[in-house]
Amino acid sequence: MDLLGACRAFVHVSEYGSFTAGAAAARMAQSVASRRVAALERHFGERLLTRSSRTVTLTAFGRDVLPLARQLVELGDRLEHEAEAARRHPLRLAVPVDCPTGALARLIADAQQAGLPLSPHPAAPADRADLVRSRQARAALLAVPPDGAHWTTPLGLAVTATTPGTGPIYLDTLRPTRTDGNRRPRRVWLQPEDDVPHVRDRLTRLRDALGLRPAQLAAAPDLPSAAAEVLRGTGDAVLCSRRQAENLSLHWREIGELNPGLARGYALVAAEDTDAGTTERIMDACGNAIADCLDAKAHDKNGQHASQEIKTIPATVATR
Repeated sequence: MDLLGACRAFVHVSEYGSFTAGAAAARMAQSVASRRVAALERHFGERLLTRSSRTVTLTAFGRDVLPLARQLVELGDRLEHEAEAARRHPLRLAVPVDCPTGALARLIADAQQAGLPLSPHPAAPADRADLVRSRQARAALLAVPPDGAHWTTPLGLAVTATTPGTGPIYLDTLRPTRTDGNRRPRRVWLQPEDDVPHVRDRLTRLRDALGLRPAQLAAAPDLPSAAAEVLRGTGDAVLCSRRQAENLSLHWREIGELNPGLARGYALVAAEDTDAGTTERIMDACGNAIADCLDAKAHDKNGQHASQEIKTIPATVATR
């Protein structure tokens, strides 16, 4: 029995309440849908549907089975999609979630001009490392310390126009005072892209050295959530790049206590079984477009690109 085909017929017929409409949605003949549902019922030894002259309804057993049948159909569709993508051999590149759409389009165009079909796959830092380690992506822009990076993105604090001053922000000004009363202390928010050891740990040490409260350095689930805390007038700040601050209509300022300042670091790393020259081709064809995606500047590596296997990346990369 074609289990996937039978589940597909069952799911569509149950959703439309009709063999005619369900079979059409599943792109099969009504007679085929009817035979497949009947075969599935024989396989399970229970009726899935109650048939009448006008409608088809789920039995109690059918209601219990339907969610898993739907999951199987969705997984089958996903497998077909992924297989078709693999057949065309695009190079899946795991990139940060917040890369602008226009910059990603330029990245794809530059790669195509170089004869390198590229498919950017946005993902969080830890997920990008997992994707390339599991070979679900053939290469990734991994979060690494700036001194080992191909690209670095300077970081500062984005604040509202009502925040006093125009120069660097000194975090010691966030220390609660007696006059604050019961008001919640101001916070520095980390977006997921910066919730990595080489950024988070440095800020944590500074927080503790300045006597700030632990909760004054907080991680947000995404950049919009972090920015919302700033925009609602709490006096908070969000750690981000200058371009991100501009896109949010916030003011970007450096952190006064840090010299050198904070920066994201990115390295282009290939999966273990990827052709040795793949990363060099990406760097040569798309280096400037990648820098634009990251709001970063490229580092001169004297021709030594990130062609090392994922297993050579330090264990601190993109971990929490």
